[in-house]
Amino acid sequence: MQRLAEFEALSFDCYGTLIDWEAGIGAALGPWATRNGLAMSTEAFLERYAVAEAREERDAPSALYPDILAAAMRTLAATVGAPATDRDCERLARSVPDWPAFSDSAAALGLLATRYKLLILSNVDRESFAGSNARLRVRFDAIVTAQDVGSYKPAARNFEALLDAADELGVQRGRLLHVAQSLFHDHIPAHRAGLPTVWINRREGRGGWGATPPPDVDVRPDWTFASMAAFAAAALDA
Repeated sequence: MQRLAEFEALSFDCYGTLIDWEAGIGAALGPWATRNGLAMSTEAFLERYAVAEAREERDAPSALYPDILAAAMRTLAATVGAPATDRDCERLARSVPDWPAFSDSAAALGLLATRYKLLILSNVDRESFAGSNARLRVRFDAIVTAQDVGSYKPAARNFEALLDAADELGVQRGRLLHVAQSLFHDHIPAHRAGLPTVWINRREGRGGWGATPPPDVDVRPDWTFASMAAFAAAALDA
């Protein structure tokens, strides 16, 4: 196995890894659930939401992420038997810039930027990501979004676009390391693309998969850390 110090660049998933999308989604869905008297737990909502969003991303790969969110909201509402107004759907669709960063993300990225080139590969649109990027307080050397590619992870073409972006930065093949929380969206297709991976297991100690679908095949990340802070410390100490 390569040492962390041997890599030239790090590519990151954003939502779930750097931005706490479960908190953001929960905050957007909470008022709707309360108004409709839905007594399901937050975890149950997130798991149902994960199925709805992944299906929309698969079936409408060229749709912008706010439209994916709105459609997933309608599907979720139908699944739980509660009405969702256009305003409810719009609230979730436009909520991404309000989703909070994990408390360690900005500092960890700032430290990592002193050694590595930083890239983003995210299931989002450019406008929504700009709001999140402001929270992360770092300049990424390349940003590849679903809007740019015309498909959503775990599609292989998203990782092909990532490798192309790394090539444009002069990163040698074999010297890019992909860092992500979602086994389903990131680790499985990254390994298929020949990329080693770091799992930021933000849900360590919690049951279930939350807003991320469970992996459909066995996958074993090359490194695992419970936080970006722990990863950054290991990467800079390597």
